[in-house]
Amino acid sequence: MLNNYETVIIFSPLLSEEDIKKGIAKYTKLVADSGAVIVEERTWGLRQMSYSIKGKSNGIYYILEYAATAPLVQKIEIEYKRDENILRFLTVKLDKFGIDYNDRRRRGLVGKDKKKEVKQEDSLIPAAGEKVA
Repeated sequence: MLNNYETVIIFSPLLSEEDIKKGIAKYTKLVADSGAVIVEERTWGLRQMSYSIKGKSNGIYYILEYAATAPLVQKIEIEYKRDENILRFLTVKLDKFGIDYNDRRRRGLVGKDKKKEVKQEDSLIPAAGEKVA
């Protein structure tokens, strides 16, 4: 059974842009080749961390959302642990609320770039069965 997972990977800030792209390509290929379905991937870029990890206070954040089986996630996490360029990673299993939130965020309905939902009473087009005055 496939579940939805979201992994946040923090790469070392000392890596070049090309090294980051290679790392991202490596892990997206690993996830896709393992039979998982990639839902979304996005890069947050260089951000300050709450606390230092391995003497670094900044990291390059990358987020990968995918649908996979639990044994596959364990296999992928072993690869994350072996990579010295990854400062930290965290994988969470998304519940129905997380899946719904991510879906609405992708459509632009939540967050800073929130699009205004058209409410039926604000709409100039009458609903089915509604009489026009």
